Amino acid sequence: CAYCVIPRARGPVRSRDEASVLEELRRLSDAGYKEVVLTAISLPSYGTDSGTSLVELIEKAAEVPGIERIRLGSLDPDMLHDEDILRMAGVKKLCPQFHLSLQSGCDATLRRMNRHYDTAGYRAVAEAVRKAFPGAALTTDMMVGFAGETEADHLESLAFAREIGFAKIHAFAYSQRPGTRAAAMPDQVPQAEKKRRCAELISVAAGLRKTALTAMLGQVQPVLFESRGQQGCTGYTPNYTPVTVCDPAARPGDIRPVLLTAISPDADGCEGIIVE
Repeated sequence: CAYCVIPRARGPVRSRDEASVLEELRRLSDAGYKEVVLTAISLPSYGTDSGTSLVELIEKAAEVPGIERIRLGSLDPDMLHDEDILRMAGVKKLCPQFHLSLQSGCDATLRRMNRHYDTAGYRAVAEAVRKAFPGAALTTDMMVGFAGETEADHLESLAFAREIGFAKIHAFAYSQRPGTRAAAMPDQVPQAEKKRRCAELISVAAGLRKTALTAMLGQVQPVLFESRGQQGCTGYTPNYTPVTVCDPAARPGDIRPVLLTAISPDADGCEGIIVE
């Protein structure tokens, strides 16, 4: 991308040996872990240099005894194809939460960023994921204030975020990185304007988050509890909704059915009760 310096430090794509990944999963399972996350700088590229693929790794990971849930890190939408999505949908342990990197919902901005997709392509991937994974949560990263971004571009990006209906957005302002093409581009957005646009994006994200959480209320979801604090025991649904219950029967490491009854005070998760 025009703004990214990571490839200079990372070098070419290199896939970790599949056998070593599966061996680590077996060690984690033996230690009591039930959920794992497959992550990388360019996750969909896994296996392109070794004759395998991310989908094959997911399928084999699901066969490791004791591993109940598999999550994926950030995915590049232009590298997620229909056949991959359908094949992943056949892996019942794969959690229905997908972080599809967007950066901007404006095609003109995406071209300046040198992103390899447009909003039409992104929309198609989002629709395919939701069709294959009913109830899936889509999360993303969005940037404001990229070089050359106009107010109209910014508003177009916000409108696209609302259209997709993300469950959560990581919002941030563009910052120049020395040595990147974007750093030398004309029409850099003033810092104060970037701050204002970021606040607007955060507001949109908060509204979408509330909509997503409200849609979860009344559902019974399997929650994998991870930690206990003053407010109770907290864990996650398959689509990565945080859930807190005030029940001594809930213990970290357990997967229990929970009725989601309210949005949590921090407006970022739900509260519920165990229904077993």
